[in-house]
Amino acid sequence: MSRKTAPGPSAACIINPRAANKKWLRRGKVREDLRRALPGRVHDTLGERELTIDLARNACLESDVVVAVGGDGTVADVLQGVVNSGRTKEVVFGIIPFGCGNAFRKSFGIPKNPKKALRILAEGEPREADLIRVEDRVAGFVSIGATAAVTAKKIEHEIHGMLGHLLAVRKMFLLPATEKEVELFDGVDDKGRAFQHKTLRSRFFDCVVAKTNYFGYSWKIAPKARSDDGFLDITFFELSPSRYILFFPLIYFGLFQRTQRHFKAKRIVLKGKDLPIQYNGEFLGRRNRIELEVLPKAIKILGPKKPN
Repeated sequence: MSRKTAPGPSAACIINPRAANKKWLRRGKVREDLRRALPGRVHDTLGERELTIDLARNACLESDVVVAVGGDGTVADVLQGVVNSGRTKEVVFGIIPFGCGNAFRKSFGIPKNPKKALRILAEGEPREADLIRVEDRVAGFVSIGATAAVTAKKIEHEIHGMLGHLLAVRKMFLLPATEKEVELFDGVDDKGRAFQHKTLRSRFFDCVVAKTNYFGYSWKIAPKARSDDGFLDITFFELSPSRYILFFPLIYFGLFQRTQRHFKAKRIVLKGKDLPIQYNGEFLGRRNRIELEVLPKAIKILGPKKPN
C-alpha cells in the first residue's frame, strides 16, 4: 500500500500483525490511527521470520528509513533484513513498539506508547549503535544457559507472553552445572585491566552478552552495557538455581550484577556441552561451541534527540 508523504527521506514500515498475541488485530482504532500516521509504504508480514527479513532487506533498496512495528521479535527480524541489505550506512532504522517485551526500544529511549514513538520518527535523530554477530545473525543481546533454556521451554509449550516464561522457569532447576571454557579477546576486566586474550573456566548458571541494557518486560539484565562503546558486555551469573530465584528481584533491577564476574571484550568463544543459546529473545538452539563478536557502529537507529 502506498500513501503520499511530505518531502524528505523515503520510508517503509514493516508490521507484524501477530505481535503481542495479535494486539495489532484486536485494537482496531489504534491500528487505523497508526496506519494513517505511518510514513511511506506499509508492509504487513505474517509474523514469519524469513518473510520479515526479506521484506526489510528489499525495503532498504528503495527507502532511507525502515521502521519495525511490533515487538522484539519483529524488531530483530527487520534489523536482520537491514543488515543483510548491505546498506546500513545509508538506511536509518526506526521502531514503533507494538508487542509484549519491547526491550530493544527501551534501551534506546523510545517511548512505549506507539503514538509518542511516532514523534521520534519525525523529530528524533539517528545514532550509531553496535550489534553482536552470532553465527549468521545479528543481535542486541545473547544469553547462554538458564534464560535460553527457559525460552526453549516456552516455545515448546507455545504459551505466549510472561505466562509462558513463568511456566517454563522450572527448566532452570534441571540445567546441569557443567564446566565451560571461555576465551575472551581484546577486552577489559571488572577491575579496569586491559587484556588481549584471557582464558577462564566457569560453571555459570547463565551468561549474558549484551549491547543493550534490557531483556523483555523491562528486565535490566545488563546495566553496564553501552550501545556504542565497541565492546561486548559480558556477565557470568555464577550461582545456584535456587540463589538465582532468591535474588531475582535484585537481578531484575540490575543491582545483583555488580557481585558477579563481568568483562568487556570484542570477541568471546564459549565451549561446553549442549549449551542452550538465545538471541534477541529467540531460541537459537544448543551448541558445544559458540562465538560472539562485536560489530562496531553496525546500524543507525532513530532515537530521541540528546539534550544540548
